Amino acid sequence: MKRFSVTVNGKAYDVAVEEITDGSAPVVAAAPAAPAPVAAAPAPAAAPAAPAAAGEGETVTAPMPGTILDVKVNVGDTVSKGQVIMILEAMKMENDIVAPCDGKITSILAKKNDTVNSGDTLATVQ
Repeated sequence: MKRFSVTVNGKAYDVAVEEITDGSAPVVAAAPAAPAPVAAAPAPAAAPAAPAAAGEGETVTAPMPGTILDVKVNVGDTVSKGQVIMILEAMKMENDIVAPCDGKITSILAKKNDTVNSGDTLATVQ
């Protein structure tokens, strides 16, 4: 483990970092030297509109928050496992959303330019 002192926005943090050379996931532990500032509670968000009815089958969910740039399929289209069905922009990167299995698209709940949250149902494949 190597220890570093890191300053972020004027706050000093004592950070211990372990170097991993065998390809496994790194483990990083951080202990703040000073208490972290407490953020104000966000204003309550407006209640979301009722979701559209999902079709039958396996759901395709958003892996992260972002914006739908393009929908590549329509309801009723036959898709193969791994086929791109939507493009999701997140953190300035385009991410392919793919069919989880072979089947037919039974519903599409997101459309171009929709903002989605992590875990939102985008479509279903049966």
